[in-house]
Amino acid sequence: MDITDDTALRDELDAGLRALGLAPALAAPLLAYLALLLRWNGTYNLTAVRDPREMVTRHLLDSLAMVAHVEGLATLADLGTGPGLPGIPLAIALPELRVTLVESNGKKARFLREAVRQLKLSNAEVAESRIEALDRPGGFDAITARALATLPDILSVGGHLPKADGGRLLAMKGIHPVDEIAALPAGWRLVAVTPLTVPGLDAERHLVVIERA
Repeated sequence: MDITDDTALRDELDAGLRALGLAPALAAPLLAYLALLLRWNGTYNLTAVRDPREMVTRHLLDSLAMVAHVEGLATLADLGTGPGLPGIPLAIALPELRVTLVESNGKKARFLREAVRQLKLSNAEVAESRIEALDRPGGFDAITARALATLPDILSVGGHLPKADGGRLLAMKGIHPVDEIAALPAGWRLVAVTPLTVPGLDAERHLVVIERA
């Protein structure tokens, strides 16, 4: 069955969007993205999560939980985005945000380009590159990463990308990463650690905001 016609799945997504204070109109493009991901996942193994309902919670709503913290930014680089998480859901929810999806894996990059094309995401671009090799120094208001690496490791490979004046790392983490924060490299400071509530997810989630010192 086409998941875009799955009423139960749509209801679950609608409830999650309401809980996050997001527009119900986002459900259609988000489900179109999920349908594309499911179709490609059979061949390309883009994500270990294969159940559509689990994908709604762990991929879509988890990514969208950070919308309020990204609003107002002009440019965002999603580092090691994999199948486009959180970058594609954020690009769908925030059409005024310019999202660069950074992914070195060729198969995943091919999927990302197809997703951007099919979803007509004029505010998203794919950079098929290793993070440290992306030649855009100071090119972004913020960088983000989801389940990529420790905070010091993210900054070691991607710290050249945020702008010099107030550039930020918005890192999505599970439990409060006390040890990682303690190991932040020189030149960076902690701004905030904010608990995130993801509808349907019974697990700790935090958004860690790091800024150039």
